Amino acid sequence: MGDRHAHSQIQTHPHQLHVRPYQEGGMMKSQKGPSATQILAIVTLLPVGGTLLCLAGITLAGTLIGLAVATPVFLLFSPVLVPATLTVGLAVAGFLTSGAFGVTGLSSLSWILNYFRLGGKSMVPENIEAAKRRMAEAAEHVGQKTKDAGQKIQSKAHEGKEGSRTT
Repeated sequence: MGDRHAHSQIQTHPHQLHVRPYQEGGMMKSQKGPSATQILAIVTLLPVGGTLLCLAGITLAGTLIGLAVATPVFLLFSPVLVPATLTVGLAVAGFLTSGAFGVTGLSSLSWILNYFRLGGKSMVPENIEAAKRRMAEAAEHVGQKTKDAGQKIQSKAHEGKEGSRTT
């Protein structure tokens, strides 16, 4: 009896306590040692994990030593480094902004060219109607999900009320 009930699951209900034997795949699982696959995984992963942990420690130590050495250098050269960093940062921001404006302008010109190439056919109302249809479908989906969640909460509350009345 001790071996069969070594692994148990305890489920608590509002005023009940059930203890069921641990089952896996519908069959009782007896207490045995680890399988060959588990042993092989441990033997393989333990050295790898230890090595990675050692490398992480060495990297942390190197970073702290580098920071301790570099801090005085940064303090000495900060009158030069801060303006240089600001200049480089502003230049990068300028290039990125310029590229974004260029891509936006090219895509706008491309859209206008396609609009006139199609003979002025009304593409915009079709896009608007498609967008309206998708929004209506999304709103219907969200409404249904909300209704389902409300019904589920209501049924749980009703079950809780019934459970408290029986005791």
